[in-house]
Amino acid sequence: MKNQLFSLFIIFSIFSVSAQESADTLSFDLATYQKAMDSINNSFKYEHGDVTLGDDLAIIHIPNGYKFLNSEQTEYVLTELWNNPPSESLGMLLPENVSPLDDDFSYCIEISYSEDGYIDDEDAEDLDYDDLLEDMQKDVLEANPQRETMGYEKIELVGWAAPPYYDHENKKLHWAKELKFENYDVNTLNYEIRVLGRKGYLSLTAIGDVSVLDEFNQDKDYVIRSVEFNKGHRYEDFNPDIDQVAAYGIGGLIAGKILAKAGFFALLIKFWKFIAIGAIGLFSAFKKKIFRSSSNQEEDV
Repeated sequence: MKNQLFSLFIIFSIFSVSAQESADTLSFDLATYQKAMDSINNSFKYEHGDVTLGDDLAIIHIPNGYKFLNSEQTEYVLTELWNNPPSESLGMLLPENVSPLDDDFSYCIEISYSEDGYIDDEDAEDLDYDDLLEDMQKDVLEANPQRETMGYEKIELVGWAAPPYYDHENKKLHWAKELKFENYDVNTLNYEIRVLGRKGYLSLTAIGDVSVLDEFNQDKDYVIRSVEFNKGHRYEDFNPDIDQVAAYGIGGLIAGKILAKAGFFALLIKFWKFIAIGAIGLFSAFKKKIFRSSSNQEEDV
């Protein structure tokens, strides 16, 4: 699929058709394409080692074989290059040999923080994940009519790509969903990692198609261990006298029930990130970026 997407990228991003030429004649501007790709890729400033997230909120020990993009660059990738709605990110992890615009792009891991309150984890041992999955599948189907009215594809939650697992000792939760988006041949992987803290949780979300699951699983444990809250923000730092308790537990966190409180658009943003690397969003946005830049350069001459 990735090679097909790259071929589409070439077609949709770098061709121009003269008004005098027949409709089936394409003119490829490879120089413009390569210049734009090099310019964007060279603009990224990757980090390694230990990186502080937020305002001394947490620290990430960049795993071997990975590199890190800061918050500003991550938002540029998500919104400007991949055509996502705006959202607040703390950064992004990418495999060392991957760039956001590579033809062989595999996956990335977006990092964000939600300050929804301290999450009581007492329900973790009593959850029936099969029942939870059925509820989630129903919620996704019920949201589809509104998605369609807003011009977006319908979604089907196929099932667990990896069932939920909660590490009670380290207060870390992870699970994976397989999503099918209408008009896409390859299903999407939504691998979620949650690190519970005093006032909320950190999210690490692996974005890619479902075929990268085996590849991601090889590094999953390293990624999970790489992030921790700093002192004062840790789960054990919770003070019941002054800190807010979240209105949901582990089950609600997995099911995304909190999104309903923020409205449907929050749910749309949540899922949209996982199709942003598809052809339409990426290619159309990048095509406009290339030719807008070229047009501006011509006007300056």
